[in-house]
Amino acid sequence: MDFKEFIHTDLWRTTRGDISSRWKRVGYSVMRTIIVSARGFISKRLNFRAHSLTYCLMFAIVPILAMIFAVGRGFGFTSVMEDILNRSFIGDMDLTTTVMDIVQRYLDLTKGGLFLGIGMLILLWAVYMFFRNIEISFNEIWDVKKSRAIGRQIVNYVSILFLIPLLIIVTSGLSIWITTATSSIPQFQALHAYHHHVAKILSYLFVWLVFTWLYKAVPNTHVSLKAAAIPAVIMGTLFQLLQALSVYIIVLMSRVSIIYGAFAIIPLLMMWLQWSCLLLLIGAEMAYAIQNKEEFEYEQDLNTMSRRYKDYVMLYLLSVIVHRFEADQTPLTAREIAHQEHLPIRLVSSLLSRLEQTHIVREVYVENKEERTYQPAMDPKLITVNMVFDRIDCQGSELFLRNPSEGMKQFWERFVALKQSEESILHISVSSL
Repeated sequence: MDFKEFIHTDLWRTTRGDISSRWKRVGYSVMRTIIVSARGFISKRLNFRAHSLTYCLMFAIVPILAMIFAVGRGFGFTSVMEDILNRSFIGDMDLTTTVMDIVQRYLDLTKGGLFLGIGMLILLWAVYMFFRNIEISFNEIWDVKKSRAIGRQIVNYVSILFLIPLLIIVTSGLSIWITTATSSIPQFQALHAYHHHVAKILSYLFVWLVFTWLYKAVPNTHVSLKAAAIPAVIMGTLFQLLQALSVYIIVLMSRVSIIYGAFAIIPLLMMWLQWSCLLLLIGAEMAYAIQNKEEFEYEQDLNTMSRRYKDYVMLYLLSVIVHRFEADQTPLTAREIAHQEHLPIRLVSSLLSRLEQTHIVREVYVENKEERTYQPAMDPKLITVNMVFDRIDCQGSELFLRNPSEGMKQFWERFVALKQSEESILHISVSSL
């Protein structure tokens, strides 16, 4: 089999029900996720979105740090927060003291009304706009047209800001406990040599949890934990490696500091922020691909599908729903029907949506099922092929032209008469098919 043909065609003509081997199913899933993510990276221009997000982050980074440090200080963990900075890219550039001084001055300016006055409002506005830009980018990646209400946005963003210092405190507390336990408790002293590795793992765990929360909570749509966690682990790991790589970048670009002096920090910081934002957006695209990879099955075929074949599949789906209803069986979701009948989920969802809009089937919410299920919206014996086609054909507006020609008017009358003359061969109950 030609590999190019497999990637472009055969990979997408295989549904989940066609694959019996679990590992083969995983392999197909991984390949689809990679391809869909690569397509999204190009079509959604994630590189340019990362530029925009970087510019926004440059203005918001100090208020965000100030907010995080204010929360951390409230728990009495200022030294822990400084230690986190020292182990980050900022520490590699010897900017911890500078950043801490800037944050402290920022908090001093807002001290008169940290939770009441104008200073706090300015701080919150900068933080809100940054997370708002992230939500807009995530919504566009997920093809979500509607944003949350502003009240819900604020609640989500504030919860993220409180979550970050709490996770820092928890992971740092675990690290301190492990270090203490391995040095003082006899049963754990054998593990003392490995406590640095444990602390490293905890720092990775912290980043994974933050990324998972962002991928799951920020988009204005349901994101499964699996779809959020997998890219969070991958991108969170790359983010940590990026920080390690930053040390070598600083050494390689040491000559730049000779020319630019103190200003050499700016391009290095911009580069780090740019790559961090790009990793964040690529992870969001991966989450979308993982959750929706089945939507791309038979993609090229669906774009060129004939009306006759589409009508045939639609009637078959309707017959499945009718037969299950008459047998008093639990109604199925669109995804369950697609898996059972080896059909692409996007086609099934589209056709069931048409049937639902024309009031031939209706949505039913069944306990223990997250997605909506479908059953007939009327007595199945009244559902005929002609009625289905007639409702589908008549859906939407007609005769809206103000001044149609006489020829068009006469042709419309003949066309309607011709359709009515065909009804006799279409009065067949769908349930009898």
